[in-house]
Amino acid sequence: MDNTGFAGNEGTGVRSDARVSIQLLKSGGIQIDLKSKVKTLFGKQIIRLAEEIIHFFDIQHARMDIVDAGALDFVLAARMEAAIKQVVSSEKEFLLPQPEENKNGTLKDKFRFSRLYLPGNSPKLMINAGIHQPNGLILDLEDAVAPDKKYEARFLVRNALRSLRFNGAERMVRINQGEAGLKDLDFVVPHHVNLILIPKCESAEDVITVNERIQQLRKQHQTEHQVWLMPIIESALGVIKAYEIASACEQVAALAIGLEDYTADLGTQRTNEGNESFFARSMVVNSAKAAHIQAIDSVFSDVSDMEALAENVKRSKNLGFDGMGCIHPRQIKVIHENFAPEPKEIEKARKIVEAFEIAQKEGLGVVSLGSKMIDPPVVKRAMRTVELAKSMGKI
Repeated sequence: MDNTGFAGNEGTGVRSDARVSIQLLKSGGIQIDLKSKVKTLFGKQIIRLAEEIIHFFDIQHARMDIVDAGALDFVLAARMEAAIKQVVSSEKEFLLPQPEENKNGTLKDKFRFSRLYLPGNSPKLMINAGIHQPNGLILDLEDAVAPDKKYEARFLVRNALRSLRFNGAERMVRINQGEAGLKDLDFVVPHHVNLILIPKCESAEDVITVNERIQQLRKQHQTEHQVWLMPIIESALGVIKAYEIASACEQVAALAIGLEDYTADLGTQRTNEGNESFFARSMVVNSAKAAHIQAIDSVFSDVSDMEALAENVKRSKNLGFDGMGCIHPRQIKVIHENFAPEPKEIEKARKIVEAFEIAQKEGLGVVSLGSKMIDPPVVKRAMRTVELAKSMGKI
């Protein structure tokens, strides 16, 4: 093993991050060199944290160089630990305290109108993401992280799950494919992730393999709340096997589609109108509904065109999707507004709920509205619509 480890980012445009290197020495004790614009205010605190982590891993002689660009403690700690573990073999984890609000579970049918992707190795995009109030924040370890940065990104994502202010957003992580993804789980399941996104899913076995590892880790670390799964369909084969994937296990809460990779697999170009993906999106929706889970649409990649986004959301809702991904905070409001129930939907739902309540009071076994009988799934959907309208201040 090389005796020098590196982690983090530095240079023009880097904010809220740090570059850490550590070199093991044969003598001389612990030497720490810190370069930081905030050294006057926070230099002693940063050096104290570095010393604590170095001693935690039983290192006696080393030189650590830190180039800080305003990183918070959870970022600094992740960069330091990632660098150290490249030169020291250790199963120990240096963990900062985790507030109770970052330990809560979520419901399987939680509203998931919006989920905001955040690159798992870019802390500057994480720090204030919760204030935009998406339904979910995705810490992405897959496509958004360069191959040579994936190892250190795991430490940052783990620490973000523990320390980031999510402001009520569901804590999501998109893992990598295959064995790398299973290793990602070791870093996130013990630290109260709510939902795992499984990329490029093409079979029920892909889901079951991930779920089995999650259940092992939940038992090992005595994690009480459930960890939900959201497989992402991104290929022609995945589309054909969508129902198999959606119904692979009870922990699958939603089925998503990723249109960039799907259209590439078809050998076609993605358009705003979406004609080229109509079949695939319909298959995903139908498979999700047949499995009684949510259907989640792909991201809309043009972050500058809010009108086109609004039209895309309306088409998505009309197809039966329950939400979609976003890659910029400015998309969240448009997604919420256009997935929200419209006045006619709300009024119809209220009438169904009122009919249901009357039937219950009168001890009737069936619910009717006028001359029409109302099936239980319709009543349940109406109750959800009313609940959603109330939560969004529409009634």
